[in-house]
Amino acid sequence: MASLARLAGIKIEEVSGVGNGRGSSLRRSGIKTVADLVGWFPRRYIDRTRNPELALLPLDEEVTAVGKVQKTSIRRPRRGLVIVESTITDGTGSVSLVFFNQDFRYRQLSEGAEIAASGKIQRFKGKLRMSSPTVDVLDRPVEGLATGRLVPIYPGVKGVKPGYIRRWIHNSLRRSSPMSDPIPEPIRSELELVDRETAYNQIHFPSEPTDVDNARRRLIFDELFRLELALALQKRRQIAESRGRAHAVGGELAERFLAGLPYALTEAQWRVLGEIRSDLRAPHAMHRLLQGEVGSGKTVVAVAAMLEAVSGGSQAAVMAPTEVLAGQHFLGIRSLLERAGLSPGEESETRLGMESLFAEPSSDLPVRIALLTSAQVRTNYDPGATRSEVLDAIASGKVDLVIGTHALIQEGVAFGDLAVAVVDEQHRFGVGQRVLLKDKATEADPDLLIMTATPIPRTLSITLYGDLDVSHLDEMPPGRSPVATSVFPKTRQAEAWQVVREEVAAGRQAFVVCPLVEESEKMELASATAEFSRLSKVFSDLRVGLIHGQLASPDKEAIMSAFRRGEIDVLVSTTVIEVGIDVPNATVMVIEDADRFGLSQLHQLRGRVGRGEHPGRCILISDPSTPEGKARIAAMADTNDGFRLAEIDLTLRGQGTVFGARQSGMVDLKLADIIRDYRELFVARREAFALVDRDPDLSHHEEMKEEIRALLGEKVEWLLKS
Repeated sequence: MASLARLAGIKIEEVSGVGNGRGSSLRRSGIKTVADLVGWFPRRYIDRTRNPELALLPLDEEVTAVGKVQKTSIRRPRRGLVIVESTITDGTGSVSLVFFNQDFRYRQLSEGAEIAASGKIQRFKGKLRMSSPTVDVLDRPVEGLATGRLVPIYPGVKGVKPGYIRRWIHNSLRRSSPMSDPIPEPIRSELELVDRETAYNQIHFPSEPTDVDNARRRLIFDELFRLELALALQKRRQIAESRGRAHAVGGELAERFLAGLPYALTEAQWRVLGEIRSDLRAPHAMHRLLQGEVGSGKTVVAVAAMLEAVSGGSQAAVMAPTEVLAGQHFLGIRSLLERAGLSPGEESETRLGMESLFAEPSSDLPVRIALLTSAQVRTNYDPGATRSEVLDAIASGKVDLVIGTHALIQEGVAFGDLAVAVVDEQHRFGVGQRVLLKDKATEADPDLLIMTATPIPRTLSITLYGDLDVSHLDEMPPGRSPVATSVFPKTRQAEAWQVVREEVAAGRQAFVVCPLVEESEKMELASATAEFSRLSKVFSDLRVGLIHGQLASPDKEAIMSAFRRGEIDVLVSTTVIEVGIDVPNATVMVIEDADRFGLSQLHQLRGRVGRGEHPGRCILISDPSTPEGKARIAAMADTNDGFRLAEIDLTLRGQGTVFGARQSGMVDLKLADIIRDYRELFVARREAFALVDRDPDLSHHEEMKEEIRALLGEKVEWLLKS
């Protein structure tokens, strides 16, 4: 019996008639093995069981006209206009096909080629005519594969005629029969799935349309089941192989920290902290994803978790994607520790304009923290500490909590005993970077907490992060009112500046966000530098600042510190302030050319305002010209629900775009779509995890294990590391 894993081991050049020349063309399209070939699924079908004669085709209806090319001509009536006209016939009549500015049609529609043209037929000067139809070249009939049946139409492969692909797939399926099926029969029976061989034959060469539906349903399940099975194996492997440690939770540091907070935790924060503490008590390492809206209090929960490790004499670390965010975490965590009387005090918060609530500047239980980035080093215990001194302190375990960027995982950075690692805004890191942070631990695998303020739809989170336990902070702290969002066309831009003036006059501050740093000749967008120059004149009586990613780190930090202290009224910025910026006095966010941003970016930016006692306002300046742009802007104005926006964003962008953002690669789903097929995804996950519960190492399902290795290969390396 032929298995899919075995077909994945047969090079495409071994297929009869392919050879090295055509094999190179196929490889460039991603068809490298016989498994890839039989997985090159049709994009549509042409029904040739009852081809209507061309002379009898109805007018003004979507139809498919099949015939042979009689002649093709090309003309250029004026500059910038190319017209290709081709005539096809089937012996009963003829149809003229007209294409505008599609030069390649002249070469494609060569005399004698058999084609299928889909579109609306109209009568023009007494003749039947199609304007700019969709065209598929059927090529010569091969073994009856292109006549008298539902003919599969495949995605094009440059340099290979469609008829050859049909023939190679047909021959490969015939030679692979009988094909084994690794999905257990009880699962197939319960879910009413056809067997695998039937599915492949019916999706490529169906006898009737219902065959295609049944085949697609089975093959979609296969794709999702393989992925979820790999995730289930990884999760069990994490537990089995973890060199974890069981922490004693509820230590004095964590309790004093929580008691010293100037507010009470929300029920959601207590619930999530309970979930994390349960993980910390367990003897295996924690692998948890913490999702929470902007401002939902993820950092406080993370600090409480890290202090459990510090209470036990170990260290904790936070890795952030940017210098600005790392610096923000350092200031925020230092402030929280000082409020709780747990900081030895490098400098008082009074110097930053934030009075401590506690009279004692130091503590009998000091928590030493350090900021380590490529550009700066700071501590809360020694204002003059050098980089080498801080590195020595981290290596010796004298620093309890280290906050940094990717600098934490570079050579030369060693920890005395790293026990808890927090990765903030995980989507900005590759999995390899996360692994390197874990590898900094020496005694045991660190407990890993991954945080994201970018809401992830459930369908996507169980696909991308299905090997992790997931916690949701779904409750906002008291006093946080939704940010009011308005949409202004560019003609009303002056109104936005009036709102900014009113807020500044009331003692508050504003952000103005632009998509570019410098002017672009190709895109007429506001750039931060040009807008800073212009707004400095518009707000000549106000203090206007500029920050963007191309500034040196010390300059960025100096500007942000000045803004926090209230020395800047209006801060012009790029998306460098998208995450991690907490300025309670900022109440207005103006986003220029807002339709050029993704929904998740817009939502993150909006979350930068309204974080204090005054309500926030977000103004989107936008004249969207595309349906997607209009949909994004409408969604932003309609809801503040980040998870709802994430679902809309996923629908608009498509799963391919989202999967591509995972830096270590993501398994390509050829037929399955996690938006459309979310029910099938949950079923596949249920069955996969149940199978691994029954057979933890798949020793009784060796073929399934081999299939995962053969078909997913390097693409699931991130599963085996995460």
